[in-house]
Amino acid sequence: MSFKKRGRVAVAGVSLIAVVCGLGLPASAEESWVEKSNAYSQQLLQLLAKYNPEQATMVGVASADADVEDLRPHVLERQTADAEKIIAKLKVAMTKETDPSLKQDLAIMVDALEDGITSEKLHNRVEIPYYNLPQTIYSGFRSLLGPGSDKSRHEKAVLRLKRYAGLVEGYTPIVQLAEARTTERLGDKKLIGPYIGEINQDFKRMPVFIGGIEKLFKDAGLTGWEDAYATLKTQLTGYKGFVEKQIVPRARQSARLPLPLYQDALKQWGVDATPEQLIAMAQLGYAEIKDEMKALAPLVAKEKGYKTTDYHEVIKLLKKENIPGDQVEAFYKHRIDQLEDIARKHNLVTIPDRKAKVRMMTAAETAANPAPNLQPPRFVGGDPDHKEYATFRLPLLKKNADGTWQHTDDTFKATTWTLAAHEARPGHELQFGAMVDHGVSLARQLYAFNSTNVEGWALYAEAMSKPYMPLDGQLLSLQNRLLRAARCFLDPMLNLGLISPADAKRLLKEDVVLGEGWAQNEIERYTYRMPGQATAYFYGYTKLMALQTEVQLRLRDKYSAKAFHDFILAQGLLPPDLMRKAVLDRFVPSVLGKKKAS
Repeated sequence: MSFKKRGRVAVAGVSLIAVVCGLGLPASAEESWVEKSNAYSQQLLQLLAKYNPEQATMVGVASADADVEDLRPHVLERQTADAEKIIAKLKVAMTKETDPSLKQDLAIMVDALEDGITSEKLHNRVEIPYYNLPQTIYSGFRSLLGPGSDKSRHEKAVLRLKRYAGLVEGYTPIVQLAEARTTERLGDKKLIGPYIGEINQDFKRMPVFIGGIEKLFKDAGLTGWEDAYATLKTQLTGYKGFVEKQIVPRARQSARLPLPLYQDALKQWGVDATPEQLIAMAQLGYAEIKDEMKALAPLVAKEKGYKTTDYHEVIKLLKKENIPGDQVEAFYKHRIDQLEDIARKHNLVTIPDRKAKVRMMTAAETAANPAPNLQPPRFVGGDPDHKEYATFRLPLLKKNADGTWQHTDDTFKATTWTLAAHEARPGHELQFGAMVDHGVSLARQLYAFNSTNVEGWALYAEAMSKPYMPLDGQLLSLQNRLLRAARCFLDPMLNLGLISPADAKRLLKEDVVLGEGWAQNEIERYTYRMPGQATAYFYGYTKLMALQTEVQLRLRDKYSAKAFHDFILAQGLLPPDLMRKAVLDRFVPSVLGKKKAS
């Protein structure tokens, strides 16, 4: 349990008022209000560290490195009471502070806490507590010990491990606490259990995460952890038996999420449309994208010498142009270089001189997240003289028995254009890097974030780059956009019971042309891994495209794509409503000469 907003990085919030950060302010004034805002944010970080130290470690709170998740009795009540005290203090501060940007940050923090309380109480009323302990524990250690971690903090991991196992005075084994929190709610027959498919998948991946913990400690070169690890491994194995006996009999046989929980999930991901509105909007977009693909596929076929002109068959042929597993990382680095050249040549957005960070994931990381992804930088702490940036991570590929490489939908040449644009530049990596370079307040990094804005920008970045890609890259860019539109109607349709998982998967495989593994991951994502989140891509993309069109109409020949995109990135992770207000109140007038440029 946590006040981590479902659908946000670490903790989050959204929605509010007024002026966007730092626009048109002198540097000294901007520094002053950002410092004040960050000081207020410490209260929320301390709350996170107290109850969910694994998440606090992920965002860089070093004081939480040795602590473990609080699963002691009455955790929700205690956490709610602490959050309400902070809310009261922040509301008093809002009446005293005068800077409009600081007041907005305070409102963002209040909203994050209040929304988190509402969401957690809802889930507590509806669901039996179920904890995927192996993955939670592994994820906390991965951020503490994994690639790119701060070696000066590694020793704390040994103490955390011993606390998990209950080998430190005053600490009960985390497994025992998790079982107790579940057992005390089993008597309420109104509560529903997790989806049986989720439990079975967790069982399947459990050995990977347990083994991943051991590998992290070995790779870090630490000592004195072995006995605690052996104890915890035995406890986690026993926890599987508890889940089989106590939770599996109460598990839902259908993946369909109860409507109140699904509506809450959409809200947490930053989507303010109804499921029905999402379905109608996305189905129209899906049809239009398919028409574009049908028109482009014959051009790709002619260029490649294919006999077929059907987009389904053309994509299947393009998938045969695979990249060997030991060359994937280097290939993507080269592709990012090409996308940077495109952005510079066509004045799309400012590209920094530093290189984007790219690496292959470990086996355990791949099990935790089998899709390419971005590992955000720590938002707190670190060396102020050496800025920390995000890393584009690629799933680890396996070899077949005959020595050939297994391949995925991410490892053929044509798709690397759009994937690199989405995850790296000008997508996520550039967006997170801009926050580091502009010194955005913590409130706008952690609490004003939503998936709609983040994933919307990344899909928009694909579209920004698409006209300058080769024809095969353009076709795969459209295919990826088609997938995002499909997500936006399949996710709500599955959770409203309007389509079966089998039919949804068939559409993804046959019409969107996804491979078996990717299509299966998509269905899991919509139904029990992250219900609602997949809608945020296309929804956020449409918001940005609409805003771009509005700005172009207002500015006409004064419109500059580079200036517009640089302004968007300079605002931090703001939701669409606040981003639009910033653009119309500040950016447009500054270009028209009505106000001083920010």
